[in-house]
Amino acid sequence: MNLPSLWIGLVAGAFGGLVGLGGGVVAVPLMVAFLKLTQHEAVATSLVMVVFTGLAGAFSYAAHGTVDWVAALLIVPTAMVTANLGARFANRLPEWKLKRVFGWYLVFVALSLLLKPYIPHVEEPLQGWVRVLPLLLTGGLAGFASGMLGVGGGTITVPIMVLLVGLEQHTAQGTSLLAMIPSALVGSYTHYRHGNLSQAYVPGLVVGILVGAFAGGLVANQLPELWLRLLFAVVLIWTASRYVGAQPRPQAT
Repeated sequence: MNLPSLWIGLVAGAFGGLVGLGGGVVAVPLMVAFLKLTQHEAVATSLVMVVFTGLAGAFSYAAHGTVDWVAALLIVPTAMVTANLGARFANRLPEWKLKRVFGWYLVFVALSLLLKPYIPHVEEPLQGWVRVLPLLLTGGLAGFASGMLGVGGGTITVPIMVLLVGLEQHTAQGTSLLAMIPSALVGSYTHYRHGNLSQAYVPGLVVGILVGAFAGGLVANQLPELWLRLLFAVVLIWTASRYVGAQPRPQAT
């Protein structure tokens, strides 16, 4: 097992467990910085990690009865289709453009963390066929982001499920974890076919992020949530600042 990938998984899992996010937003920059992977390789490798964290997280939420199985089944089809499209689109982009997109996504995640307490809950949850369209749309958007950026997509799915569909926050999180497993599988396989998956790092990342997420979840209950969200938002914005200004490498003469 590769030790650098193990500690990257631990750090990503711990941060994710502390603030309730998947580890992709942390793992991808760390893999680029310390494992010297390209952005495309880091995205591909992160998606495999997302599959395992999704499985573990969804199992935990399901054990507490906070998964909407019907909603998850509605999200899955469009997410799988667009995850493939997102992965293909990422492979058409030069690395500096993919880094810029990832940087702006980190800004979006940071703002979502800061605004999380102010997301209103719908008094009357949508019922029947009325909620099908928002859930299909949710899957489409999150799947594309997942395949393109190597993330779980919960930052997209959870607010939509809370705001438009009316799911309770914990149920939305559990449903998101379950629904994004198939799209992460599709996205990682698409990247694998393009030769971007760094298989040697996968075992360490998976073990690290599962242990880290469990530890982070335990510690989170002992720390003030406001300061955790503020700290993580600052870290994300600092990381984003290094990405949004990415420039193409000068051509060798």
